[in-house]
Amino acid sequence: MSSPKVSSNAVVESNGVKRSRAVTLIYCPIHLGGPHAGVALGPGAMKVARLVSRIKALGYTVQKEVSVTVPEVLTWWEKSTEPKHSRCVPEIANVSQAVAEAVEQALENDTIAITIGGDHSLAIGSIAGVSNYYRKRKEEFGLVWFDAHGDINTPDTSPSGNVHGMPFAISLGQGDESLVKLNGFSPKVQPRRCALIGIRDLDTAETDLVRQSGVLPFTMRDVDEQGIKSITDQALKSIGADIQGLHVSFDLDVIDPDVAPGVSTDSRGGLTYRESHFALELLADTKMVRSIDIVELNPTLDIKNRTAELAVDLVQSALGKNIL
Repeated sequence: MSSPKVSSNAVVESNGVKRSRAVTLIYCPIHLGGPHAGVALGPGAMKVARLVSRIKALGYTVQKEVSVTVPEVLTWWEKSTEPKHSRCVPEIANVSQAVAEAVEQALENDTIAITIGGDHSLAIGSIAGVSNYYRKRKEEFGLVWFDAHGDINTPDTSPSGNVHGMPFAISLGQGDESLVKLNGFSPKVQPRRCALIGIRDLDTAETDLVRQSGVLPFTMRDVDEQGIKSITDQALKSIGADIQGLHVSFDLDVIDPDVAPGVSTDSRGGLTYRESHFALELLADTKMVRSIDIVELNPTLDIKNRTAELAVDLVQSALGKNIL
């Protein structure tokens, strides 16, 4: 039997799984999804927290760093008179296309795509890129979404029109057509391949939307009652073992604000420091994490860059950092 073909960026584990030892960092300072311009400073704060050197310390190569250009539309929330309109859609669509192309290329290059935000609207592009990559190969991927919020609103249900509250719905095929049809197809991911962990602050209509979506949801009460290991194990079991990769979309507001104060839409009662790390460590143990979003870091609300430091720690955990 011939040996599997492996790029210079990957190794084959003892179980036959090909695992990349290189990453592509994609910086997306998007602030267009909500009225919190400070999130545009998130990538810079993580660079200050030594993102690159701490990834390299794990034995990874940072093959490429990509900076996505985002237009400076800073006052849109002061001008809009249509609360149910999806705001800044043309600009977000352009940024999303650039992110999608960067993520897909990162995967083509056998690197792990790590997209650093910016608000959670960037997941529209990152998931589109991941989906296009696997679609071309007729393969399936799973999505684990960590968030205090559902992010599953549509223009008809959103009380604000903020697109950072809609990216999950858009990835599932619901929302503004120009965002839903990015790369020419929809949905980007099947709901049975998705798990949503840490929710505790839903808009009125979102409760029904989550229930009807087909996504497997876990509230913070579920985490309290069952523990984060059980929750993560259930999420992976539900997504299935027949996938070729995992995409992790991690909104820092899933963590309790006492631990992660530098977020735009904090909500009390979130994941602890160790729960956050443990969940990502468990995902890393699967050897299936191929792409990661880290979003909603707002340095203007942070304390001595503490949340940015935590965000870099979490990237390390998602890449497989162990205590021993």
